[in-house]
Order: sequence, then structure tokens, then C-alpha cells
Amino acid sequence: MPKMKTHSATKKRFSLTGSGKLRRNRAFRSHLLEHKSPKRKRQLRKGTGVSKSDARGVLRLLGRR
Repeated sequence: MPKMKTHSATKKRFSLTGSGKLRRNRAFRSHLLEHKSPKRKRQLRKGTGVSKSDARGVLRLLGRR
């Protein structure tokens, strides 16, 4: 059986923490930033976790599990 290949797009968008949880960046930060408040833009800088329902699929694309 051939080796599993990591999904390249997923590899660029998600990272695994030390405890095994998934991290992702928030959306709505790429353009049309003029009308968004500084507070909103500042909060979008921080990453967040991946929901449990999505985590299984993401881990599979990353070649884990």
C-alpha cells in the first residue's frame, strides 16, 4: 500500500498544538478592512481552535489518524 500524502492546502492553514488540538486563523481579515472597527480587526489577528466536528476531517487531511 502506498504512503498517505498530506493535503498541502490543509497543511498551510492548520497547525497542531502540543496537546494535540488544532489551531486555525480567523476569516474576514484579507480585504475590505476600511469599515471594520480596529477592535474587530485586532481580535481577528488571534488564532482559534477547530470545532470537534471539523477536527476529525482536518486531522485526516493532515495524515494523522
